[in-house]
Amino acid sequence: MKTLVIAEKPSVAQDIVRALTPVAGKFDKHDDHFENDKYVVTSAVGHLVEIAAPEEFDVKRGKWSFAHLPVLPPYFELKPIDKTKSRLSAVVKLVKRKDVSRLINACDAGREGELIFRLIEQYAGGLKNGSYQPLGKPVQRLWLQSMTPAAIRDGFEQLRSNEQMLGLADAARSRSEADWMVGINGTRAMTAFNSRDGGFFLTTVGRVQTPTLSIVVEREEKIRAHRSRDYWEIHASFLAEAGEYPGKWFDPNFKKPTGDDADAELRADRVWTQREALAIADAVRGKAASVKEESKPTTQACGLLYDLTSLQREANGRFGFSAKTTLQLAQSLYERHKALTYPRTDSRALPEDYLPTVRQTFEMLAGSGMKHLAPHAKTALDNSYIRPSKRIFDNSKVSDHFAIIPTLQAPSGLSEAEQKLYDLVVRRFLAVFFPSAEFMVTTRISSVLNHHFKTEGKVLVKPGWMAVYGKEAAEDVADAKDGDKGQNLVPVREGETVRTESVEPKGLKTKPPARYSEATLLGAMEGAGKLVDDDELREAMQEKGLGTPATRAAIIEGLLTEKYMFREGREIIPTAKAFQLMTLLRGLGVEELSKPELTGEWEYKLAQMEHRQLSRAAFMGEIAAMTERMVKKAKEYDRDTIPGNYATLSTPCPNCGGVVKENYRRYTCTGADGNSEGCGFSFGKSPAGRTFEPEEAEQLLRDKKIGPLEGFRSKAGWPFVAEIVIKFNEEEKNWKLEFDFGDDKKGEESGELVDFTGSESLGACPKCGSPVHEHGSNYVCEKSVPTLAQPTPTCDFKSGKIILQQPVAREQMSKLLETGKTDLLDKFVSMRTRRAFKAFLAWDKEAGKVNFEFEPRASKFPPRKTAAGAPAKAAPAKKAAPAKKAPAAKKAAAAKTPKAPRKTTAASGKQPSAALAAVIGEGPVSRPEVVKKLWDYIKANGLQDATDKRRVNADAKLAAVFGKPQVTMFEIAGIVGQHLT
Repeated sequence: MKTLVIAEKPSVAQDIVRALTPVAGKFDKHDDHFENDKYVVTSAVGHLVEIAAPEEFDVKRGKWSFAHLPVLPPYFELKPIDKTKSRLSAVVKLVKRKDVSRLINACDAGREGELIFRLIEQYAGGLKNGSYQPLGKPVQRLWLQSMTPAAIRDGFEQLRSNEQMLGLADAARSRSEADWMVGINGTRAMTAFNSRDGGFFLTTVGRVQTPTLSIVVEREEKIRAHRSRDYWEIHASFLAEAGEYPGKWFDPNFKKPTGDDADAELRADRVWTQREALAIADAVRGKAASVKEESKPTTQACGLLYDLTSLQREANGRFGFSAKTTLQLAQSLYERHKALTYPRTDSRALPEDYLPTVRQTFEMLAGSGMKHLAPHAKTALDNSYIRPSKRIFDNSKVSDHFAIIPTLQAPSGLSEAEQKLYDLVVRRFLAVFFPSAEFMVTTRISSVLNHHFKTEGKVLVKPGWMAVYGKEAAEDVADAKDGDKGQNLVPVREGETVRTESVEPKGLKTKPPARYSEATLLGAMEGAGKLVDDDELREAMQEKGLGTPATRAAIIEGLLTEKYMFREGREIIPTAKAFQLMTLLRGLGVEELSKPELTGEWEYKLAQMEHRQLSRAAFMGEIAAMTERMVKKAKEYDRDTIPGNYATLSTPCPNCGGVVKENYRRYTCTGADGNSEGCGFSFGKSPAGRTFEPEEAEQLLRDKKIGPLEGFRSKAGWPFVAEIVIKFNEEEKNWKLEFDFGDDKKGEESGELVDFTGSESLGACPKCGSPVHEHGSNYVCEKSVPTLAQPTPTCDFKSGKIILQQPVAREQMSKLLETGKTDLLDKFVSMRTRRAFKAFLAWDKEAGKVNFEFEPRASKFPPRKTAAGAPAKAAPAKKAAPAKKAPAAKKAAAAKTPKAPRKTTAASGKQPSAALAAVIGEGPVSRPEVVKKLWDYIKANGLQDATDKRRVNADAKLAAVFGKPQVTMFEIAGIVGQHLT
């Protein structure tokens, strides 16, 4: 009987196999697992299954109403994640093998790793009568914080029992199910509330995304509420015997105000009236000053090793990379180039047994030929900088994973962005072992007639770790580039009197707080515990914050996708939809959804559950009660509007000239005095689920039209694009908001003629050959609309400028008209599945319209062969030649006579692609011939990797075949198949 080991990632499975081989024997490699006499080792690729409500509780999109809420299913079904279905099938097949008698959970040492394994185990048991059946196979837990072979072998010697892990398993399941219940019910309740006036106004909420949005909205509210104030600083220049030095006036008796209503803009060096500033300047100008000076040495250590969040923040600040981009680059450096360790980590320390590995990594870097990094690695080795340090090596600070560091493999073929990120990680890895930087900090107080001026100098004495950063060092030193700081000060003798040479009051204005960038927002999410008042909750969130390093980028991207925020340069700005959501949550009294306390409370209780101090049933009961309360408050709210801070538009009512004001749902006329019922004119604030920004509402009212705008949703929830107009309605004698889809039939119905004079044709109509032009939101044949030359249309060719959210540029339409199809376009979004897809737009002559044409896909399966070896299409030959059994005499003859090599003919061989033919030559070939010829080429050109002979480096010709700069020898046969037809 064998033991099945399930790791979280393929790379960990390989590490386990390497560690076990010396003690358990050699493993055979299979497609999806490794196996020897004792163990079968396989892996997931992160989460393979997800929880969902059973079908009868799963209310479909577009039917979201309070009638179906709250959704509190009696149990959760598990469904495979589409992208990893094949991997799940392979793992479940191994779990169910009869010769597998025991399971070892080798997923990452933490709550998510526990959940990944438990859901796979549960899914493998199968669902019967509303409950999943136990597998009946004992489970043990491999708990690893270090991935060295010795640590892995020690872990197998000290496996934890299933009973020891039940608390963590309960906490993992509870967190997952509670997130689902709050997210689903909150989103559907707020959507139902906002869709009461018709349409479908999708309003997503979640335990992590909504507090994150709240942080951004609260900052924007402070910016909008800020009223700039004038203040003055007094800058002086003092003349000593050795030269001049600068100084800034300050009040030595100033104390920073405290309390809720304290003025945060008060500073010791600010004067609030110009008269006082001028009086100080006039009083000290030209006067003698006495000097007191204090100099003391100080040191500054390098920052800690990177976890994902700190790496994302640094990459955003230095290079402008988004959090999502940084994660993708780090993942590529980890998976494809094997150059960095696992990036989705929240730890900034290394395991205590990693010192030998670190030393080996320094040796690799010193001999790597990377001229900008190798000398620093060599310096560290020569000076024995690599030593044990609790700041770097600390098991208590290693969570599921350790800090991000370079691996023992020197990368090659990196893109420019990958190289930047790799260098960032390597420099920090090198610098953290270097000595601290040493400074001499000087504080000089020059006193003139009871007025005091401060001068600060900070001089770098020994660069230490800053040598690794070279010219960037100054940017990494706090205050090193702020005016007089960071410069040598001219010396002043003890007891010397200096002269106030010049004095200048500088008029300045207070500034609002800065908007969040992705770097600062990630920091705010990471430290969200600081916003929590309760001590116990703050402790629970101390290591957690909002989200995890692995999910924070996705949370930010989700808020951008749902149009709650947008990027402007590096700034992140909340939209009107975000303000509307916060107003709604405050008005309904469900503010807990927008506060980080909710996450803190959950983390505190989940920690109790892990230690078996709180039952899973009690926690889930509280979540169900909270969910019911949230839905009830939204359902029973019966007032017309919700209290909030609303705008007043400057454009008057088009009907009566009254004042138009905003409320929760509408912009409405409030009469000439701005406080009455007005004339009845109003328009919805969020038509078809898209909320107007105040500027857009102003433009619509002023110009009576706006657009085309994106982000609208139909009643069924599908996105669309349209213009919006305000038109006078004769029946109601008032102005009404309408959608304008640019429907060209309007002109036909009204008889209004279209004039294409001056319009450049895109090409000939595929139906009638007449010119095609832009018209409204479509490309149309000029004979499909009424014109002066032809008042009655005779053609019906028309194609949209935006199709399933994919903009179709003029050049693409011209190409379609000229060649029959566009280039491959990649931003279509399916109305059925809401997934993005790629396609060509092509003229379909039979259908008489523009249709989709998809890329040809190579079959996953080889063509079925007939007995004669012909392709499966030659079906008649199959019947005619059923020669499956050879006579005994022929068999005997065959046994005596050695087989001649089989010749490859046009009938039996396959044609290589152009890229492959450039390497092996033209003509039909069999797959074994191709592999042999490729290896001949690889060896002749010395393309096997010098450090690992199992890897092949691609030259220009092979790069076109492999599709990447390096492959393993095991990949070649599979790649070849894609180039043979």
